[in-house]
Amino acid sequence: MPAVQDTVASTITWFEIPATDFARAIRFYETIFCRSLVHDASWPHLAIFPYGRPGISGAIAQHDNLKPSGEGVVIYLNCDGRFDAVLNRVEEAGGSIVEPKAYLRNVGWVAQILDSEGNRIGLHAAA
Repeated sequence: MPAVQDTVASTITWFEIPATDFARAIRFYETIFCRSLVHDASWPHLAIFPYGRPGISGAIAQHDNLKPSGEGVVIYLNCDGRFDAVLNRVEEAGGSIVEPKAYLRNVGWVAQILDSEGNRIGLHAAA
């Protein structure tokens, strides 16, 4: 049996959300979060969610080996302090709500959406 290791601040360090229509996906996330993603010419197929260090972030990614999916792993994006506003912009931005806002004891508020590309994405806000 392996030795017990120290715990880490977070298991997640980076994520990528697949996009088939890169520009549409960028518009979707910028619309629902009312924030610009970082899109640098040196990484032409990534649009990064802004964050501060130490922090976890990820990107919208377009690549031949990535395929949007509503099945499989679901990541939850932080909506602290703006959960309802973000959720209310999903449909106008081209997505849909597949699991409405619900409260999970000891977790907080959650919902699941399909983004403009067909990815199932969770939204989370601490209670």
